[in-house]
Amino acid sequence: MASAASVTSLADEVNCPICQGTLREPVTIDCGHNFCRGCLTRYCEIPGPDLEESPTCPLCKEPFRTGSFRPNWQLANVVENIERLQLVSTLGLGEEDACQEHGEKIYFFCEDDEMQLCVVCRAAGEHAAHTMRFLEDAAAPYREQIHKCLKCLRKEREEIQEIQSRENKRMQVLLTQVSTKRQQVISEFAHLRKFLEEQQSILLAQLESLDGDILKQQDEFDFLVAGEICRFSALIEELEEKNERPARELLTDIRSTLIRCETRKCRKPVAVSPELGQRIRDFPQQALPLQREMKMFLEKLHFELDYEPAHISLDPQTSHPKLLLSEDRQRAQFSYKWQNSPDNPQRFDRATCVLAHTGITGGRHTWVVSIDLAHGGSCTVGVVSEDVQRKGELRLRPEEGVWAVRLAWGFVSALGSFPTRLTLKEQPRQVRVSLDYEVGWVTFTNAATREPIYTFTASFTRKVIPFFGLWGRGSSFSLSS
Repeated sequence: MASAASVTSLADEVNCPICQGTLREPVTIDCGHNFCRGCLTRYCEIPGPDLEESPTCPLCKEPFRTGSFRPNWQLANVVENIERLQLVSTLGLGEEDACQEHGEKIYFFCEDDEMQLCVVCRAAGEHAAHTMRFLEDAAAPYREQIHKCLKCLRKEREEIQEIQSRENKRMQVLLTQVSTKRQQVISEFAHLRKFLEEQQSILLAQLESLDGDILKQQDEFDFLVAGEICRFSALIEELEEKNERPARELLTDIRSTLIRCETRKCRKPVAVSPELGQRIRDFPQQALPLQREMKMFLEKLHFELDYEPAHISLDPQTSHPKLLLSEDRQRAQFSYKWQNSPDNPQRFDRATCVLAHTGITGGRHTWVVSIDLAHGGSCTVGVVSEDVQRKGELRLRPEEGVWAVRLAWGFVSALGSFPTRLTLKEQPRQVRVSLDYEVGWVTFTNAATREPIYTFTASFTRKVIPFFGLWGRGSSFSLSS
């Protein structure tokens, strides 16, 4: 009875969750659960509330693809072995326990012929030289094999479930990134649309003004021309009339009349004034801001779609004791008062610096540092190699694994082999740091105006970590992506 209970327990392990019977043609779906092929096919034919959604697993409710059934041949062999054990364990409970040839109870199993034998069968000559075992002894190795198979199957199922969990998390990250990029595209195009509408209004207003000035000058021109034509017509009429008179009348005041005609100079009005003509010629220059904005828009859109926002938090284990970190690890402030921070190999003990919690080993990433400097203060931002010196003096240069710029009160310096003071249009209050690991670029730009600040070129082979330094009472920085 104990043997029958064990076989029944094993048989329960290979039941189909849909039909509750022994698995037939077992197949595995994406989540790792197994079902009868026929049961799962009929299950998929049942329409759900949403016809466009994928069917879900009857056990864990995870969605799966209908064309992703994978035959589980190893499980099918286990089911077959269990059914054999069920057959052996049920013998002896009735007529099936007796040998069909001799009517004797079956006790033995021939390993060579894989036959179940009674005492008479065992004594027969054809099995005399064969390996013979009692039924329970013969079944024991198969049970052990079944347990091993079940152990392997359960382990494989757990591995599949871990892969599923890991890949689902990865998919969620990708979906979040796509959603972020979608919002970036919407935001950038909304900004561009607003700018284009403003530029359209400005340009149309200028064209309207030019149109009005042209019409005004046309009216003035027509008025002047009409006056000149009228005066010349009067003189012509006077001379023609004079010419038609007799000699005595013609000679009367003839000289004064001719003098008036000869000294009459024609004023030649200009239809378009030089100033208006220059305004018309200069009008295309009004579109230059539009061209610049379009160029900046395309560059920024390409940049934001190409670089992944880095969600950075500060690592308190690396922070110098003079730096106060916010609870959310997104802000740091300099203080002359030392914090009660236990010393450890990761902590900076002389340079008032702090690292990000997570390093970068590949890809393109970007983050923004908002800087608030007190008078005489300074802030250093960039990236460092994971093995950067933490104890003693830290030399801020690429040879020491540091690629950074320093923003001080009134100037900005690139911390190369020799510090270089940079000439910028304005002092940045927000610095965007962009890292292209494979290409080896560390680029700094003014996040507000997009003005380039500096770019380091390196060759990264190890993990690099976002790096921040502060000096000066009241100076602080905060992070955003």
